[in-house]
Amino acid sequence: MQQYIARRLLLNIPVLFLVVTFVFMASHLQPDWAERRAAQGFTTGMGYDEAVRQIRKIMGTDKPLYHQYGEYLLDVVKLDFGTSLLTRNSVMSELKDRWGTSIELGILQVMVAAIISIPIGVISAIRQDTWLDYILRFLAILGLAIPSFYLATLMLLVAFNWFNWSPPITTYAGFFSNPIENLKSMLLPGLAGGFATGAGVMRLLRSQMLEVLRQDYVRTAWAKGLRERTVITRHALKNAMIPVFTVLGLMLAAMFGGNVVLESMFRLPGIGQFVVISMQQNDFPVVQGIILLVAVILVLTNLVVDLSYAWLDPRIRYG
Repeated sequence: MQQYIARRLLLNIPVLFLVVTFVFMASHLQPDWAERRAAQGFTTGMGYDEAVRQIRKIMGTDKPLYHQYGEYLLDVVKLDFGTSLLTRNSVMSELKDRWGTSIELGILQVMVAAIISIPIGVISAIRQDTWLDYILRFLAILGLAIPSFYLATLMLLVAFNWFNWSPPITTYAGFFSNPIENLKSMLLPGLAGGFATGAGVMRLLRSQMLEVLRQDYVRTAWAKGLRERTVITRHALKNAMIPVFTVLGLMLAAMFGGNVVLESMFRLPGIGQFVVISMQQNDFPVVQGIILLVAVILVLTNLVVDLSYAWLDPRIRYG
């Protein structure tokens, strides 16, 4: 197992290197960031040309491209993603202040999706082609058809009109500082995102359960006279959960930087909202840092998901 983990980590180094290179080159394919910042009035008390030169010096883009690339690689190795042009703070410190909110929202969405999808998917599979199966499949298709932002809008209207609640404008309570107020802010976006995610997972789990239930070892378990609960939970569900774990893990990593709409609608100070503000303000060091951070999380999450396969299916061995 240790050799497999070490080998996987070493294989991920070229992947991360390519991501870093792509992010660096993509940022330099854009129009001159310094000119755009100067046009937005980034500096005061100086002319436009002088402001462009000053911004290029701050950003380090006044040096040759190969020199910039070498410095960028060294900074990334040291986890130094530069300085935000908007707040003048280090990008890493800005991300540290916000990634807790995005991680909490992503975990909450995955929990909601799992709570909804796993029991519904199992029931729909073991009661195939019954009226209960048709109702549950209809709800899953409905969940796939309704966008999460539309469902979130409906939830906001209901919360405001029925409970006189609206998202906080200036204040946001962290989970450890005020758990109750934090859950009030996170519950609706977690439900909205989790319902849409759970609908897709339910469809996947149902199809996997139907395939597993037709396997010979499941038929053998039925022939031994085992109870239905034992056959479903011990023999069928764990094997059917392998692709579901993959989907949920990758969804969690993607949600970390992809909850742009939900974080903006509910005014949550997370990574998704921050990347929108940074793109609007041409704060490209922050955008670069967020892309690299999400890439690292995707790589590590994929490794954890792969390692979970052996727990779900003891027949899997890592060489």
